Amino acid sequence: MGSTSATIAVTVLGGIAYGMLLFVVAAGLALIVGVMKVMNLAHGASYLAGTALAYLFADGTLAGLALALAAGLLAATVGGAALAALLRPLRGHTEQAVVTLGLGGIIAWLFSRFSGGSSLPVPRPGLLDGHLSFAGHGYPIYHLAFIGVATLIAVAMHQVLHRSIAGIALRAAIDDPPIAATLGLSPGRIRTAAIAVGTALAVGAGVLGAPVLGPAPGVDATVLTLSLIVVILGGAGTNIRALLIAALIVGMVDYVGAIVLPSLASFSLFLVVIAVLITRRQELRTVVPA
Repeated sequence: MGSTSATIAVTVLGGIAYGMLLFVVAAGLALIVGVMKVMNLAHGASYLAGTALAYLFADGTLAGLALALAAGLLAATVGGAALAALLRPLRGHTEQAVVTLGLGGIIAWLFSRFSGGSSLPVPRPGLLDGHLSFAGHGYPIYHLAFIGVATLIAVAMHQVLHRSIAGIALRAAIDDPPIAATLGLSPGRIRTAAIAVGTALAVGAGVLGAPVLGPAPGVDATVLTLSLIVVILGGAGTNIRALLIAALIVGMVDYVGAIVLPSLASFSLFLVVIAVLITRRQELRTVVPA
C-alpha cells in the first residue's frame, strides 16, 4: 500500500512539475496573444532557444544556471522588442501567424544544425541534483525547486497585473489606447514591453526547464501546442489563476497519460479540450439565450 501511494505521489509531482513548466510558457503566450492581440507562433521556438542557452552555459553549478538565465533574459528582451517592431506593420492575425511561424521554423532549423538533430543533455546544479525518497521511489529535488520558482512567478504576475501601476497601465493601453495616450501612456511602448516580457517568460522557462524538458528536436512544436491548449482552456487574458489551473490540468493529463496509456495520451488531452469548449458554449447559451 505504501509503495502504491509513493508511486502515485511521484507521478502526481511529475505532472505538477510539467504543468508548472507549461504555465510559465503559456503565461508569456497569453500576454502576447491574449492581451496584446499578436499571433506569435514562434513562442515554442523561444522556449527551445532558452534550452539551448542552458546547454551552452549550465555547467552543473548554480552560477552556470544563473549565467544561462541572465543571457536568456537579455536575448529575450532584445528579441522580443525586435519581434514587436517586425510585427508592428502587420495588422491581421494571418499575416502575424505566417511571419512568426517562419521565424519559429528558422530557429528550429538552426537548432537542428547546432545539435546535429540529437537531444542535448543539460546537467542539474549539483546542489539540486539529489532525489527525495518516497518508499523506495525517488523524485528529483530540482523538479521540486522548479515547482517553487514557477509558483513564485505565478504570484508575482498576479500582483503585477492586478495590483500595480504597471498592470493598470497595461490594461488601460489594451482597453482604450486613445484615452491611455491622452494620459501620457504610450500604447506602442507598452505593447513592445509586453511582447518582450512574454518572450522572456518563454526563454526563461526554457533555461530553467531544460533539466525537465531539455533541448531536443520537436520540443518547440510540443511546447507551442500544449501552451496554446493551456491558453484556450484558461482563457487568453490576465486571469493568472485560471491559466495556472489549466496548465496543471494539461500537464497532469499529458504526463500521466504518457505513463499509463502512451498511445492515447494526446487523444485524451484533446478530449479534455473539447469537453471544456462544449461546456463553455453551453454556459454562454444559458446566460445569453439565442
